[in-house]
Amino acid sequence: MAELSEGKQAPDFTLPADGGGQVELAGLRGKPVVLFFYPKDDTQGCTVENVAFSALLDQFEAFGAAVLGISPDPVKKHDRFKVKHDLKVRLLSDEDHQVLEAYGVWKEKSMYGRTYMGVERTTFLIDKDGRIAKIWPKVKVDGHAEAVLDAVKEL
Repeated sequence: MAELSEGKQAPDFTLPADGGGQVELAGLRGKPVVLFFYPKDDTQGCTVENVAFSALLDQFEAFGAAVLGISPDPVKKHDRFKVKHDLKVRLLSDEDHQVLEAYGVWKEKSMYGRTYMGVERTTFLIDKDGRIAKIWPKVKVDGHAEAVLDAVKEL
């Protein structure tokens, strides 16, 4: 898989979503799409990130943007996570890691000397034509949702 970069076409996908149903990226053409990839529901950083995007969802939508969170967690776990934290963003499940791999965010990580495969927290802003407008690799959560909203406003 070629490395994704700004200006390239975003890989299309169809994934199961919280609350049932599926989301297809191609079905969102004509509007900006924020894809934020995060490691795991109900962990500290991931909860803060999801709460931040949820708090700003009305503003993203005012600029016509869809906001989608993607992790390898199953849909049922997403459903519980959304209820527990009153999240507003759509959460998509990529249990087989195909989309995570297509976007280059399924990577070898290490913690306490142990290596394992996991999600590198990354956000992609996709323009209305399906091209990658901006990539935020190795995201630091504080202030991130606001920075993404500022980029959406400039599209």
